[in-house]
Amino acid sequence: MTILSGLGPRARALFSDNKGPWGPSGNEPEGGDDHQPAGPWGDGPKRRRGGGSAPRQVGSLDDFLRKSRARFGGDLPGRPNTSIVIWIAGVLALLWILGTSFHSVAPGQQGVVTRFGRYNATLGPGIGLTFPSPIDRVKKIDVQNIRTFDLGSAEANDLMLTGDQNLLDIAYSVRWNIRTPELYLFQLSDPDETIKQVAESAMRAVVSRVSLNDAMGDKRAEIETQVAETMQRILDGYRSGIQVQGIAIKQADPPDAVNDAFKEVTAAQQDAQSYVNQARAYALQLTAKAQGEATAFDKVYEQYKLAPDVTRRRMYYETMEQVLSKVDKTIIEAPGVTPYLPLPEIKKQQQQSQQQESAR
Repeated sequence: MTILSGLGPRARALFSDNKGPWGPSGNEPEGGDDHQPAGPWGDGPKRRRGGGSAPRQVGSLDDFLRKSRARFGGDLPGRPNTSIVIWIAGVLALLWILGTSFHSVAPGQQGVVTRFGRYNATLGPGIGLTFPSPIDRVKKIDVQNIRTFDLGSAEANDLMLTGDQNLLDIAYSVRWNIRTPELYLFQLSDPDETIKQVAESAMRAVVSRVSLNDAMGDKRAEIETQVAETMQRILDGYRSGIQVQGIAIKQADPPDAVNDAFKEVTAAQQDAQSYVNQARAYALQLTAKAQGEATAFDKVYEQYKLAPDVTRRRMYYETMEQVLSKVDKTIIEAPGVTPYLPLPEIKKQQQQSQQQESAR
């Protein structure tokens, strides 16, 4: 409204009789006059009631711009100074540059730098310097964290065919970590799903070359090693940047329909193996005993060769002592001696008397 009110008198002045478009004519004075002739749109300026002069209007575009600058950026009271606004903006820009240019990468991590969305470099642990955002962006990847996938289960009924044409219900886990973060981020669209599919393919390939008993028995460790090697070879061909740490087979059983029968067969095989082990242990025990007796006999024979009579008599006494110590004995002496001497009864009486004395 201020602009329009200022442009009205200006237009009237341009088209009035006594003024030209650039001001008053040469024959008329420039000062205001109360008796100024009327213009084509009406009477000339009038006095205000009370004798005062008419209020001053905005006479040019320069005045309007000057007042606008004073209103929004000038040094008027209560209005911000332009230099202060510029200084604050500069400080904020500097803080933004410093905050997005320096990057702290923790141990066990690597920072992948992308410049306008394209891979540029990889930052190691420590402090890294890049261009500020949004020119450069840094994504930190943990390369030491071991991730685990559990694959295969009885619920999923994920059966595999063995080399002897039997079905195997197997459950296993895959341990892996990121070796090259830039390849992990940009080479595969879905790295996790790729690892799962590669693990299943490698497991089926290895199981198809072994028998059911081998997969359920002692060759689990060999199967795990072969699956890990096959997975690593395939993932390296994809340039996935993934390192396979190992495979762990948690379950390897026949299908549920025949699982009970296989358990019985396995139990019988274990019992048979246990009996074989017991027989072997008893055979080793008898062999060791026979070897000990043979060694003792060799020693006695050496003594016998040195003194045959003495050794023969000693052997006779030792044999009789072993035989007679386990039976009741009756000793008959020559005439004049008591023909019967109940030695076992006397021995029993002595033992009873000793027990009674000890009880007292």
